[in-house]
Amino acid sequence: MKDIAQEISFFINGGIHNVQTHPGRRLSEVLRDDLNLKSVKIGCDAGDCGACTVLIDGAQHCACLTPAIQAHGQKIETVETAEPVLAKRLQDAFLNHGAAQCGICTPGIMMAAMELLRAEPEPTEAQVQATLGGVLCRCTGYRKIIAAVMAANQTPSDSRRPGAGHAVGQSIPRLDGRPKVDGSEVFGADFIPQGSLLIRAVRSPHYHADFILGDVAAWAGLHPGIHAVVTAEDIKGENAYGVIPPLADQPALAESRVRYLGEPVALIVGEPEDVEALNLSDFPVSWTIKPHSLTADEGGAEGVSLLHDHRPENTLIRGKVTCGVPDAALTDAAHIVSGRFETAYVEHAYIEPEAGAAWMDGDVLTIQACTQAPVMDQEETAKVLGLPKDKVRIIPSAAGGGFGSKLDLTLQPLLGLGVMKTGRPCHMVFSRTESMQASTKRHPGTMHARIGANADGRVTSMVFHGDFNTGAYASWGPTVATRVPVHASGPYLTPNYRATSRAIHTNGPTAGAFRGFGVPQAAITQEMLYDELAQKCGLDRLAFRRLNALEDGDKTPFGQVLQAVGLRECLDALAPHWVRAGVDAADFNARHADRKRGIGIASCWYGCGNTALPNPSTIRLGITPAGHLKLHQGATDVGQGSNTVIAQIAADALGIGIDVVELVGPDTALTPDCGKTSASRQTFITGRAAEAAGHTLRKTILRLTNLSDLTNMTLGNGALTVHQGSERRDIDLADLVIDSNGYVLCAEETYDPPTTELDENGQGTPYAVYGYGAQIAEVEVDLKLGTTRVLHMTAAHDVGRAINPALAEGQIEGGIAQGLGLALMEEYIPGKTEDLHNYLIPTIGDMPTVTSILIEKPDPEGPMGAKGLGEHVLIPTAPAILNAIRDACGAKVTRLPALPHRVLAAMRAAE
Repeated sequence: MKDIAQEISFFINGGIHNVQTHPGRRLSEVLRDDLNLKSVKIGCDAGDCGACTVLIDGAQHCACLTPAIQAHGQKIETVETAEPVLAKRLQDAFLNHGAAQCGICTPGIMMAAMELLRAEPEPTEAQVQATLGGVLCRCTGYRKIIAAVMAANQTPSDSRRPGAGHAVGQSIPRLDGRPKVDGSEVFGADFIPQGSLLIRAVRSPHYHADFILGDVAAWAGLHPGIHAVVTAEDIKGENAYGVIPPLADQPALAESRVRYLGEPVALIVGEPEDVEALNLSDFPVSWTIKPHSLTADEGGAEGVSLLHDHRPENTLIRGKVTCGVPDAALTDAAHIVSGRFETAYVEHAYIEPEAGAAWMDGDVLTIQACTQAPVMDQEETAKVLGLPKDKVRIIPSAAGGGFGSKLDLTLQPLLGLGVMKTGRPCHMVFSRTESMQASTKRHPGTMHARIGANADGRVTSMVFHGDFNTGAYASWGPTVATRVPVHASGPYLTPNYRATSRAIHTNGPTAGAFRGFGVPQAAITQEMLYDELAQKCGLDRLAFRRLNALEDGDKTPFGQVLQAVGLRECLDALAPHWVRAGVDAADFNARHADRKRGIGIASCWYGCGNTALPNPSTIRLGITPAGHLKLHQGATDVGQGSNTVIAQIAADALGIGIDVVELVGPDTALTPDCGKTSASRQTFITGRAAEAAGHTLRKTILRLTNLSDLTNMTLGNGALTVHQGSERRDIDLADLVIDSNGYVLCAEETYDPPTTELDENGQGTPYAVYGYGAQIAEVEVDLKLGTTRVLHMTAAHDVGRAINPALAEGQIEGGIAQGLGLALMEEYIPGKTEDLHNYLIPTIGDMPTVTSILIEKPDPEGPMGAKGLGEHVLIPTAPAILNAIRDACGAKVTRLPALPHRVLAAMRAAE
């Protein structure tokens, strides 16, 4: 392309910018690579996600679909270069409304919004939805985006920070929010070291095959710009990684056999322009195709070939919880319901594909990439590369969504292999198809259950079994298999219970963590059967759930006595909404024959943290000689808000204003281990560590000042000033000894939840804290087309203590959006739905109005009473929607998602 490059001119930020480039090159590449306008994000290169939206002469365009020559001579606006007054108002509105979570889609959404606000300074909700319809967001659920755009030209509310000791409970805008809205946040693909080589993976076109590599050196010699071809033979360490070390089984590069479509077999490392231009179809590899399985029924069938020789029947692991006499209790039950339910693979569909860079810093391999688990990345990458742990440093870039999939290693060891082979910095960016092939998915589940109740409507017994398709490798399959039996009863008193599970290997994509670890699938089974059981018992569906809801002092099926159970409070908060929604649906149905409305309800519970395993977090809080307060916070914030929530807890525990806190990390060289950002553990576990660190540092300061308490504390100019009433103490920080971390005053505290292992019957204390919730879905079903529109979701969630109510609401809305996708549209089919055109996720037009109700029933184990929330909110959404569909038209959809043809078939079956 170099020989036909031409000069193309753009009018940007008040000046003319000339670029020598091929006229057909993507405008997105020119803006990012040639003009360093990194706010233009690349999510798909196909115009499906809209993350690259820019304004060309005032109109929004997908820069990835726009040839550079098409913008010649025109005015181009990005977040960095847009008209500053309106841009600042819009940025502030996004921050004040919590409209940016991970932030990867935010620049594109803001540019589309600017087009609208210039034409309509005070737009309606319908206008916002119409204008922003081409940009996808996977985190927020869109509701706060709509509110922010509508309020951008209004007078902003008072956003002053709360006083010392009063940060918790306040909707403080994200402390890390400004870079999300001004385009300066650095995601995985935004940093490329000088002189970096590009890595591309050669991936299997087959689900299951043996292979032999040919003369790769000779092939490389035929292609200019290639510096190295890396294969499994170059791996110096153990070529098997995983999130659970005893079960680690996934090779960084396959050695002689591939087990899923897209598994990498080699890496091409070379000059970026040359490597990008390669057609890898002539890469020297020969394949011997083997039979493959894609479903749990196929993988677990008798006589099927094993994916791993040491795992008979393709069974990775089994789970079990049992108590009482479930079979006898079912026999004696007055009412029994039963059913079989199936869920599909669900793709995480974060807008940022996996990306990162690596280089040598002295003798330390440094990797900057998107991740949810920096310390695990460090440990497993070092193991694969054969390096000591302290010779690998992980610097998490901003993560453009995660939801569980960015817990697993993807490109980290591949980056390391490239650097170690060539001695040069390297970078790697997955394409959308590559990301969807290589990343983990939500486990497909096939579940059977029977539930019985007595004549009074009280549940007496439940028997459940679930087969979960864990794909080619272990990943989080063991966690799903153990967590599901613990949770499958739902948050209800169930005295006789048996729940079993099995994680089965197939040649499908590896199934891993996805917001709930299998609990959403199990809740669909239990909550849909609860609707049937309520009907058999002659009880209102909400009243039936309240009658059976767990409460303080109740014993779970796994033998734990509970405290701080807020489910009944959630159901009571929903009661008036339930009555109103029922009246509204009945009124609509009386007036319409071709469309019917229905209401559904479902509850949830979720244990915060790892199941029956240690999972500590450590926080460091230090004061420098200059008077700066540093919070070493190693929990990755993937949009959920841990950077802000943890700082709020630490500041209040110490007794200082939130504005004083300066965040450090996460970075394996700078921050202690705060564990993985998963299992709704960070607010609870890292929050407890932050609370303890704040209290410890406060006590240290009190000892220095000889005060019994403090009413005010200020820092600055090398001094710490403390007041207790009218008494004042001044500490000259320069007089104090500096520790090895550079602090004159420091506290480092660790918290590990008090849990116990489960015995052979699944009895024990798997979690220290549980969160609870319930949701109402209001839907409208087209009886001719079978389509479902969700009109309104009302969600009540017990958060213990709302550390930051606005962020909690954002989690509720985002979780509901993903639950809606699970219920109605999302079905990943290997080899077919490998882009955001064929794989559908909710758009701004699909998202209903959401009413969030925060219930605060403090848990004494949580920090200041707080419980986790992030995963809980997705669990009841799909069953509530499915129950509402059945209420509207009689269709009992047992295979998800509830696509129109399945709804119509279920309607016919109901007739």
